[in-house]
Amino acid sequence: MDTKDIWKLHADDIKYFILSKVKDEVIADDLLQETFIKVHTKLNTLKDEGKLKSWLFSIARYTVLDYFRSKKLVYETTDEDFIFEEQKLEHNEADCLHGIIKSLPEKYRETLLLSDVKGLKQQQIADQLNLALPTIKSQIQRGRKMIAQGFVDCCDFVINDQGFLVGEVKDKADCKMCH
Repeated sequence: MDTKDIWKLHADDIKYFILSKVKDEVIADDLLQETFIKVHTKLNTLKDEGKLKSWLFSIARYTVLDYFRSKKLVYETTDEDFIFEEQKLEHNEADCLHGIIKSLPEKYRETLLLSDVKGLKQQQIADQLNLALPTIKSQIQRGRKMIAQGFVDCCDFVINDQGFLVGEVKDKADCKMCH
């Protein structure tokens, strides 16, 4: 595996980690680049590719620590810092769902957000959006079907005879929605 492949697979996760620490997009981009320069120059020292993700996050963590030290800032640790990165960033249904929802047309995304996330009644949504109640009901139903179809398209799930999604989430590298 070369640096380019590693970047494609893990850059987003590494950036998210760095951004969670520095809280600044520009600085996170700079530190991400610094991290991958280190990865590129030290890739030949990685003995076990199975530990690649842990190795990457260690490099990112030390890059962030170096940044905080150089700016004489305090790096506050949290319990999250002590969770193995593989456990925290394991690819799961929520990752796919996030991508599927982002890909929905706005009218379906908005009605689903109001009904299924905010818990509003359908009549309240109709009043808020100035739409007819049957339109809202239709958009919610279609949006939910689009989400189910998204899992079918994303990770090759199937809808069984009872109408339930059945399948397993693929690895992130094989996932059509998250990769």
